[in-house]
Amino acid sequence: MIERYTRPQMGAIWNDENKYRIWLDIEIASTEAQTQLGIVPREALETIKAKANFDVKRVLEIEETTKHDVIAFLTNVAEYVGESARFIHLGMTSSDVLDTCLSVQLKQAGELLMQSLERLRDITARRAQEFKYALCIGRTHGIHAEPTTFGLKFLLWHEESKRNITRLNQAIESVSVAMISGAVGTYEHISMKVEEHVATKLGLKPAPVSTQVIQRDRHAEFLSVLAIIGASLEKIAVEIRHLQRTEVLEAEEFFSKGQKGSSAMPHKRNPIVSERVCGLARLLRGNAMAAMENVALWHERDISHSSVERVICPDSTITLDYMLHLINNLLDNLLVYPETMRKNLDITCGLTFSQTILLELAQRGASREDAYAIVQRNAMQTWQERKPFLDYLKADMEIGKYLSHAELDEICNLDKSKRNVDAIFARCGL
Repeated sequence: MIERYTRPQMGAIWNDENKYRIWLDIEIASTEAQTQLGIVPREALETIKAKANFDVKRVLEIEETTKHDVIAFLTNVAEYVGESARFIHLGMTSSDVLDTCLSVQLKQAGELLMQSLERLRDITARRAQEFKYALCIGRTHGIHAEPTTFGLKFLLWHEESKRNITRLNQAIESVSVAMISGAVGTYEHISMKVEEHVATKLGLKPAPVSTQVIQRDRHAEFLSVLAIIGASLEKIAVEIRHLQRTEVLEAEEFFSKGQKGSSAMPHKRNPIVSERVCGLARLLRGNAMAAMENVALWHERDISHSSVERVICPDSTITLDYMLHLINNLLDNLLVYPETMRKNLDITCGLTFSQTILLELAQRGASREDAYAIVQRNAMQTWQERKPFLDYLKADMEIGKYLSHAELDEICNLDKSKRNVDAIFARCGL
């Protein structure tokens, strides 16, 4: 069954409600730490924890005047808290809140993406086993090369998904840092213990050193990993697009009842999901480049990165979440045609055995140059006349000096192409 994309969690990570809720958590955790240090009266902390709240519409209304989002937020919180609000945000700068919040949001988004990546890993493992021994032609430069199995295609994607899981884990760890260090990162007006407390509360680690911002190489790494994952999904999608071509048709996207492929041509069954994935991967690469442009800021901070991140962080995480949904459904329901694979294997009339014969002749005493010339001569005849390659080999007197007809029959056996499949699967843990 094809699942519809209904995953509000990813979008909700980036809405104002979640963002302001994280801001409030940061401010309260900071006030808690300052109370433990004897800076904020406990009565004030209790009042803040009991009354602190916000209203999204009111924050945005205040921001129309202040032109500053954090000040607007703090003003609104103060309307709920009253006099004790003077103890909120002590010694902090806006980026302490903004950057720590962004770390939480990226961590939340990364963990959702991880769920989908793990599903991709599991789907590719299952389908690799399903088609483990299904012979198909391997292609290099788009041209028939030698036989492989369709299971090995899935296994290749399975291993790449495992590497992407490792990359994403590292990227989540890299970006999961808190910063409560003041105007230029010197803790001039706030204790480092406050940062440690806030980080612990939010499931982050303190940034070892910062300026007015968490350094943007972390974010560039995160978005670059998303782009790499997107490239992996594009790689799968490109393969399926090629395999679905009418002249190939070894695999095909699931075509549901009532689905239409073309407004003009009723017969059309197009690889629209794969094409969509290929297009979206371009967005991820562009956003990763923008993230790299954000790394170099003036001195302890400028604001050139901020407007960019308001676009690329939500867009990249939401886009990749959608792409993973598409690919997982596509692979889970992919239509595979082993009979067509076998038919395509025979298109070249047995030329896929050319290297096998070349190596066998060399082992029997022919020089590699002579063996190559002999095999190529017969291969070119096969290309031109479209008769079985094996027939030409058997009729070639030079080959007859080294190999009998029975030996040629034994050598040109497709099943030999599967002899190492089990070992390759075992090496991949399947």
